[in-house]
Amino acid sequence: MAAITPIVMPKWGLSMKEGTVNDWLVEVGTQIDVGMPILDVETDKIANAVEAPDAGLLRRKVASEGDVLPVKALLGVLADPDVSEADIDAFVAGFVVPTADAQDDADAAPAYQYVEVDGLRIRYARRGAAQGVPVLFLHGFGGDLDNWLFNIDAIGEKHPVIALDLPGHGQSTPKLPGISLQALADFVGHFMAVIDVPQAHLVGHSMGGAIAAQLALSQPQRVASLSLIDSAGFGSEINTGYTEGFTRATSRRELKPVLELLFKDPTLVSRQMIDDVLKYKRLDGITELLESLGSALFKDGKQTTQPSLALASSNTPVLMVWGRDDQIVPAAHAAHAPKGATVELLDGAGHMAQMERAGDVNRLILRCIGD
Repeated sequence: MAAITPIVMPKWGLSMKEGTVNDWLVEVGTQIDVGMPILDVETDKIANAVEAPDAGLLRRKVASEGDVLPVKALLGVLADPDVSEADIDAFVAGFVVPTADAQDDADAAPAYQYVEVDGLRIRYARRGAAQGVPVLFLHGFGGDLDNWLFNIDAIGEKHPVIALDLPGHGQSTPKLPGISLQALADFVGHFMAVIDVPQAHLVGHSMGGAIAAQLALSQPQRVASLSLIDSAGFGSEINTGYTEGFTRATSRRELKPVLELLFKDPTLVSRQMIDDVLKYKRLDGITELLESLGSALFKDGKQTTQPSLALASSNTPVLMVWGRDDQIVPAAHAAHAPKGATVELLDGAGHMAQMERAGDVNRLILRCIGD
């Protein structure tokens, strides 16, 4: 029998259990290429396009608009023209969605782990391949490890991956180890030591990119490569209207337009995303913590420290990725890339390029780390 390839509900992030089919973006009879957006799916975190992991001819749409389906449920079928409709019918009828228990067993690990580092309780996650130099994801100002929900599994197919909530962020202790990039980079180095990771490929977004660059400069033995996405640290300009607005916002009405600045497509800002951020913002001491961090790193509307500019003296492989429509950190800063760096500007993306152009970002990261 000729090959039939299923299109299944992806798993975006560590906590996703199901998704809602919003719309198909292609018609039956379309020749699908790897990475082509084929349908829109919405989760309790975000809505985004599912990119085809395989190439082939779309022969059947199994899921319909409005269907709420579990992870790995059958959405559609790719098959060659010579595959009969009867064979496709049999494939669809015999398709078995893994049960939640089976998926949990396959993961063989809790979604999140916690560790104490320098007296702070840090939430993190480990996934992916068992062997190799890990890939460590560092989020930006006010973010958390869920900022990598479209990237962890894709990179984890070939490499061990680790993502953490930096101190004062997500579900880690709401306290900072210091308010300088050096203090935050030192903390990341301590975190790596505590979880017994001597070296990692660092992937940093925004403030996390500047932290990664600082660590590469101060502890180069810990950094195998740098993938910097819409990174701070390559110039003085920054939209402090965003950082200050994020810090001050106390309601959905105030927060929604601030979060929309992160994306080229503001419709990606879901009600659940806003509620999740507000839940974090309402923790005791978070507003003061963000004010302290923001005033130290972005004083008088400028980035106070630009370690990334010193990467020219480093032998670390560097990838720089920018959303061309970044409204927070100008994409023009890509011109300050160190000699030898790979630089990619992505159309159709703002500050959260790892979400809006996840497939391209994942392919670039894999190429940078030597896949």
